[in-house]
This record gives sequence, structure tokens and C-alpha cells, in this order.
Amino acid sequence: MKRILTLTTLFIILVAMRGDLPAYQIFNEKGKSSDFDKLVNAAAKADIVLFGELHNNPISHWLQLELTKALYIKKNGAIVMGAEMFESDNSLIINEYLSKRVNDRNFESEARLWPNYKTDYKPLLLFARDSSVKFIATNIPRRYASLVNREGFAGLESLSDEAKKYIAPLPVAYDAELPGYKGMMEMMGGAGGHVNENLPRAQAIKDATMAHFILQNLKTGSTFIHFHGTYHSDNYEGIMWYLQQQRPDLKIVTINSSEQDSLSKLDEANKGKADFVIAIPTTMTKTH
Repeated sequence: MKRILTLTTLFIILVAMRGDLPAYQIFNEKGKSSDFDKLVNAAAKADIVLFGELHNNPISHWLQLELTKALYIKKNGAIVMGAEMFESDNSLIINEYLSKRVNDRNFESEARLWPNYKTDYKPLLLFARDSSVKFIATNIPRRYASLVNREGFAGLESLSDEAKKYIAPLPVAYDAELPGYKGMMEMMGGAGGHVNENLPRAQAIKDATMAHFILQNLKTGSTFIHFHGTYHSDNYEGIMWYLQQQRPDLKIVTINSSEQDSLSKLDEANKGKADFVIAIPTTMTKTH
């Protein structure tokens, strides 16, 4: 009787486990199942980790924090953090906040923060502050990206020397034939449609500037973990392309976040997007 009860209990447990709804599944670039430990180990061996997120996806943000914590432990604190969501001319106030010279109220009212800052990015800043980890504001100030969208890269040449400290050194390399930039034009209607050819240039100046500040703050023996929209590093383009133009010797690990209807296997469209792909259910709730 006891054996029957034991088998019955085991059967119920197995059925319950099969009925669980996974919140994510990690795959490698070829679509083979991977896991968080393998991701941590690969990240710890890298000079730079490019973590591409879905901006409104809670799983992306949770895993960013968990990976950062695990990497901090694995590297004995030898990490640097940075993010697209903070613009380079906000570096001073970020440093003041991390050193506890500025309180939350002042920081949040004076820094140009994204609408989902408190839920999604504040935990990363707090971790950096509490762990004495350097956090770099890597993105170009949005006013200069808008200038490129209006006037192309030539518009940046008219900026003052002070302003140019906040962007990638000029002139900026640019390959309009990169699939990511080319696809952006096609998606928005092409040069003959409602979008001018400066739109992908505005994207490129963001990528170039983020790469510039990552390299500027890279430390030997440390891992720089960078957070950004997944489009900025998908298919080993964007930020990674600019990093490789200057430092092809660096070990870089890329992470893509993608939503799928099923997590049983990686969708064909998501294979090869990054070294690791985090597949998340399309039904996952959004942070904003």
C-alpha cells in the first residue's frame, strides 16, 4: 500500500512539474538549450558582456540584475557596469549619486531618466552603489542624436569641444550596408519613403558612442557588463561592430532577449542573433 501511495505521489509531482509555466529559456547561438550557469561562466571569461534587453520585459531586467550579482561574485568584484539608458552628460550626477552625495529625490528629478527607471534600472544602480562598482552612462545625449537625424554626421562637426566630449570621436565610421541599419531603412519605408537616410546614422552614433565609453572605461582583468536594447547588439552588429573596429582582440559575449510563443525550442528567426538567446513567452507581462 505504501509503495502504491509513493508511486502515486511521485506521479502527481511529475505531472505538476510538467505543468509548470517556464518564465524563460536560455539557448546558445545554434539553438541548443543552455542555462544560467553556463551564461555566468561565459560572461566571467569575457572582457565585455553586451546584454540586449526588451525594454518593457520584466524577465530581461530581472536576469540583468541576477547576472550582474553572479558575475560580481565570480569575478571577486572586478566588474564595471554601464547602460544605454543613461546619457553621457549625466555622468557627474550619477557619480554623485553612487557616492551618496546626492539623494534619490534630487537624482530622480534632475537626471533624464526613462519612465521605467524605478522598476527596471534603479535596482542596477543601487547594486552598483552598494557594491562600490563603477557605473558608466554610455549613451549619446539625445539632443545630439536628434541633430544627426536632421543633419547627418556633419551636424556634429559644428559642436563645441566641450560638447564633443560626450560623443564618440569624429569622424565616426559608418557602414550603411550593415543588415541592421539597412533593415531599419527598409522597415521604415526606405530612403524614398517617409524616412531620410539619417535615421540609421542616428542609430549608429548611439552605437558608436556607447562603444567609445565602454572602451574608455574597460579595465584589464575586469568584465564590463553593458545593458541596452537588444537591437543595439543583435547579429553581432551595432555596439559590437564598433568595438571590433577598434579592439578586435577583445573577448565579447552577446546576449539577445526575444519573445516566443513556445519555449520548447528556439525559433529559427532567433538563431544566430547572439551567443546566448533568452527566449521569453510572448504573454509575459510588461513593466510599462
